[in-house]
Amino acid sequence: MSASPASSWPLVSDRSPQDILAWRPQGPVTVADYVRHVFALAAWLPEGHPWVVNLCEDRYHFAVLLGACAVSGRVSLQPSSQSAETLRQLAQSHPGALLVGETPTTVPGMAALAWPALDGLSLAAEPAMPLIPVERTVAVLFTSGSTGLPQPHAKTWGKLVANGRAEAQALGLDQRPHALVGTVPAQHSYGFESTFLLALHGGCGFWSGKPFFPQDLVEALAAVPRPRMVVTTPFHLASVMAAEVALPAVDLWLSATAPLAPELAARTEALTGAPVHEIYGSTESSQLATRRTTDGPVWRLMTGVALAQTAGDSLTWAHGGHVEGRVPLADLIRCELDGRFELLGRHADMVNLAGKRTSLAYLNHQLTAIDGVLDGAFFLPHDDEVDRVGRLSAFVVAPGRTREAIMAALRERLDAVFLPRPLVLLDSLPRNSAGKLPRSALEQLYGQHVSGKAPDATR
Repeated sequence: MSASPASSWPLVSDRSPQDILAWRPQGPVTVADYVRHVFALAAWLPEGHPWVVNLCEDRYHFAVLLGACAVSGRVSLQPSSQSAETLRQLAQSHPGALLVGETPTTVPGMAALAWPALDGLSLAAEPAMPLIPVERTVAVLFTSGSTGLPQPHAKTWGKLVANGRAEAQALGLDQRPHALVGTVPAQHSYGFESTFLLALHGGCGFWSGKPFFPQDLVEALAAVPRPRMVVTTPFHLASVMAAEVALPAVDLWLSATAPLAPELAARTEALTGAPVHEIYGSTESSQLATRRTTDGPVWRLMTGVALAQTAGDSLTWAHGGHVEGRVPLADLIRCELDGRFELLGRHADMVNLAGKRTSLAYLNHQLTAIDGVLDGAFFLPHDDEVDRVGRLSAFVVAPGRTREAIMAALRERLDAVFLPRPLVLLDSLPRNSAGKLPRSALEQLYGQHVSGKAPDATR
């Protein structure tokens, strides 16, 4: 590379060639092995495709493909969904994109390649660590669509390196690197930052798989050495704790994508002896702050990151450090001193009925705190969808519990104006791979179970 060190950062920083970067079922992978695979895959990728849709489910395959894009000047597109419609939209918005993944996928208007056998490619004996210009856009991440259509956000190499280092420092991993086991996909911003970036620039290593069921997590933890950190979501964490499986030792839990109930964090710490931390951020802003859930509601900003507010304005911007520009945040925030703040709710989540105000996050917390409720979500349609009385709906997974029993419990927790009409019992909720419930999924449930029905005051 001709760029000077001042304008470039290495693909993997502060690691020796023989350090372990990842663990696969076949065994550990060193930094040198990873660099060999990156160069080999970059040479294998055909010319003429500036965009590469990275659909790799295997976390190591994902890392190699992103590295290959970074060193060759291509851009890794990381959709939050792999639905046919999402991929059709990518084909239209990114002409010349190439789709790469382990499973053959056909998308009209987009070329596709199946993942090759890495060891079958031409591997260099002792490749030098590549340097990547800090201003190079190497990835485009997409919002989950929780509040609308997924939106693209470009990420430059220099900011991504700073991102990984800031998280490692905030969690103390720069002093004591952990083996990372992630239940979230690497394409999602949280999984991307807290497994991939923490490995390349935070001194950690990662497990190549993506365990979903509790027994999968048991096997993944057993495959990596201590200290171990599980990168997960409130939904996955609740499932693991409810299963009461015998887990190998966990040294740190990390959660994001939705607020984590302090009760669940306390139970997890009591059962496993490992602290539970949360990450706050967004695809738009990248990660911004951390907290230990059981210590209370206050968050602490990561190194270099700052928040700005205009007097009399409820909007907050994030800037500085690894944030790409100046980014407005979707949350109502009360800023304190010394980089501390509290979240008061999301702008889009605020509910104002009959002059009374609350948030969907608060309502969801009260719902899922009811004994026997495994999952649940409130939903308020847009103004043009609301029925004559403008009431909230709720979708609930609670095997063995009746609608009447759940409503009775809600009456003890909520003002009557916020009680759902109706409350719909389901076998499961259509959460995505990151444990989120996109608004589009809730709109579909509303159309299937509520829309066009008169409110039932007996439910």
